[in-house]
Amino acid sequence: MNQSGNNREENRCNCCRTKHTPRTIDQQKQLQNRLSRMAGQLNGISRMLEENRYCGDILTQIAAVESALQSFGYVILKEHMETCVVEEIRNGNSQIIGEAVELVKKLK
Repeated sequence: MNQSGNNREENRCNCCRTKHTPRTIDQQKQLQNRLSRMAGQLNGISRMLEENRYCGDILTQIAAVESALQSFGYVILKEHMETCVVEEIRNGNSQIIGEAVELVKKLK
């Protein structure tokens, strides 16, 4: 319960959920490194725009960022299936399968 007497779980939005099985330090580091590289690529695209670089070169960099983000999404999806979904199924929550299917659709 929080100071106002409300149960925190009731007041949390879906975006605030946390994993029951935490990521290892190594997994966390690898994911953060991937994100840092993508952020660097996006900053590079911003510099390219400021420098009025050739559109084809910018589009090539955009494609690289999109590919990196897609790969990152697949890593997270795999982790989700192996941990969160498995745990929920073991706990008797078969509705998690529908959620997983929708997440796969979002990643294309």
